[in-house]
Amino acid sequence: MSRRTSRGHSARHLLNRNQLRQSLIVAAPPSVAIAALAGLQAALAIFLALLTAHLSPWPELVGFPALGALAALFGRYASLRHRRRIVIISGILLVIGVCVPTLASYAGASRAHMVLLLALSAGLYTLAVSRWGLVGGPGAVIFVFAVGAVLGPVDSLSTVIERTLATAWGALLAWLICELTDRLRPQNAGAPPKPAPIPAPLSHQLIIAGRITVGAAMAALISYWAGWHYPAWAAIGATAVMQGGHLHLTMNRSLQRMAGTVVGACIVWVILAQNPSFWVVAVAVVLFQFITEVIIGYNYALGQVAITPMALLMTHLAAPVAYSNMPVERVLDTIVGAAIGIVFAVIFSTVDDRVYLARRYRKLKIWR
Repeated sequence: MSRRTSRGHSARHLLNRNQLRQSLIVAAPPSVAIAALAGLQAALAIFLALLTAHLSPWPELVGFPALGALAALFGRYASLRHRRRIVIISGILLVIGVCVPTLASYAGASRAHMVLLLALSAGLYTLAVSRWGLVGGPGAVIFVFAVGAVLGPVDSLSTVIERTLATAWGALLAWLICELTDRLRPQNAGAPPKPAPIPAPLSHQLIIAGRITVGAAMAALISYWAGWHYPAWAAIGATAVMQGGHLHLTMNRSLQRMAGTVVGACIVWVILAQNPSFWVVAVAVVLFQFITEVIIGYNYALGQVAITPMALLMTHLAAPVAYSNMPVERVLDTIVGAAIGIVFAVIFSTVDDRVYLARRYRKLKIWR
């Protein structure tokens, strides 16, 4: 068994064409009704965040309340009491994800130091999601996305305060909307059981957080050294891929993320080529957010087709630019991040990880 559970053998199994077939499987999510409601909650929170920021005296901060509003994505299957706790904690973590890097940039951190801070944040947020049971959402990826949104230079303390308060406002909107609408969730819609899963031992959680930190750092640094403008996307790609609970799930996420991102980037390329107004972009962000939550449960690649335009358009709202190569860079960064994610997942895999993969392949009769 030792030879068949080596890293080399595991890598060969992950590259088997059967793995590609499995990544194409479309399966029904636990509850379409709950996913749709979560999508509506997040979409409404983002819309109100964009609207209030755009009409305020600080329209240049429009992207930050939208980041805070993403707290509505978490805890969709939890009980009402636990949902409140999860959304509050997620909102606080999003605020911290904006405040700390912005403060570090103001303190004079270099671009390279900010990239390393981003990677460290990926590991810390992975640990936080696991320790505090922030289930029913996209995991650490959203928090890394918030950190990546503030990697640019900051020249005043007022900017730090404004960004922090704007993000907190969006998080408050998310909590209010969830508080007012959570009772609309169907009680018997095929959702997972309410009791939370037993958390993994702290040592195992630290290993996962550590390898995600290393993978995110390597992906972001490669993007940074290549001169690309958005190294955070590479780190996000590595984080998203390495969140998979098992090696075959990690490989599936890698393939699905790359394929979905390519299609999604083409969509946003067409949208930005039209030089859309703020309101067109805002409506598109809200629409794509809702679609993401409805379809991502069927297949992760389908979700990426919708979430890629949403993320890029939010980036465009936060820092409007003329038509550029942003969609192309998103694809390149995603490929780098996803590839590094699967490589590091294999390198840092445990014996238990590889034994599970070997047994699974034997059970499916595709062992070679």
